[in-house]
Amino acid sequence: MSKSSAASQSSDASRAFRTRAIHVGNEADPQTGAVVPPVHLASTFRQPGSGQWGQYDYSRSGNPTRSGLQQTLASLEGGCGALAFSTGMAAIHCVTMLLESGQHVVAGCDIYGGAYRLLHNICNRSGIEVTLVDMTDAQNVADAIRPETKLIWGETIGNPLMTVPDLADLVAVAKDAGVLFGVDNTFGTPALIRPLEHGVDIVMHSATKFLGGHSDCLGGTLAVSDQDLLDRLYYVQNATGAVLDPFSCFLISRGLKTLELRVREQSRTAGRLAEWLEQHPAVRRVLYPGLASHPQHERARRQFTDFGTMLCFELEGDFQQTARVCEATQLFQLAVSLGAVESLIEQPASMSHASYAPADRQRFGIGDGLIRLSVGLEAYEDLQADLEQALG
Repeated sequence: MSKSSAASQSSDASRAFRTRAIHVGNEADPQTGAVVPPVHLASTFRQPGSGQWGQYDYSRSGNPTRSGLQQTLASLEGGCGALAFSTGMAAIHCVTMLLESGQHVVAGCDIYGGAYRLLHNICNRSGIEVTLVDMTDAQNVADAIRPETKLIWGETIGNPLMTVPDLADLVAVAKDAGVLFGVDNTFGTPALIRPLEHGVDIVMHSATKFLGGHSDCLGGTLAVSDQDLLDRLYYVQNATGAVLDPFSCFLISRGLKTLELRVREQSRTAGRLAEWLEQHPAVRRVLYPGLASHPQHERARRQFTDFGTMLCFELEGDFQQTARVCEATQLFQLAVSLGAVESLIEQPASMSHASYAPADRQRFGIGDGLIRLSVGLEAYEDLQADLEQALG
């Protein structure tokens, strides 16, 4: 690395999060002066000579637009590098492909349904076993580790039960056991918590959600602090090909520029809705880390700069009654996904977590009366009124 390049990185790191989100990886085009870098749609690149490779050769292996996004992500995460994938699940799959047959994963029981499906129904075909545990107590993770365990996988805020593990304790467990520790930080976002700064090895995002922020593209990301680990993940990505296309890279780069502002405003509204729902007679309980009633509230206060835009609440009603409430909202649109400017509502038992085995849903507390909200940028008063009429 040249002195000028090192000085530039040092200067970037000293700037505020929202400044880096706008400027790092988004330098003005040197040819035209355009303040928004061009989108490079080329699939292949002319080489200087036979067997001589330029900076880019084939867009699966590298693309200027993807490189810009990855540079932004690495800066925001505080890592040495990042990789952009076609989806969040492709990013998680890349991590699991570091494992070999006969090895073992300890994962949280409060994880996205797609991750559950991947670990139980795809990785098992390669002879990789998984044990699910409650990660709110690091001792559960330590007790589940075997000699063949090579990966701990959790979420900074669990989906859908909003559990919050202690990252420092889990990092210590992983280091003692000599295993990798990766987290899905989709709910937390780098605007609220940067797991690499806590010692986590791999941080993953479904970029479809908050990073893009507008429900108009798919994407996934990984970021790490160790160059050797980055090289290993890149090798898998390049060999398997699940890379993010240039136009989606552009859309996510655009979304990152407003990430912090969106997340903080949405978090403010989510907190107000959580407090209101906690007093509603039709609601049995509300799961939101910002509430004093949340079991890990004090931990969340220590780890996050705000409490996020996702919340769940459980009704007194059964499966069908819960479905009817989800279907009755007007501003909260009935849909999977999350993290965008529009508010969404869903029933985990029949939608985002339908891929869980029914026995596991029951065992881990993902009940039929559970409703998940992704709070958008609409006015609090309008969202509260929408929920009020749906709850009856």
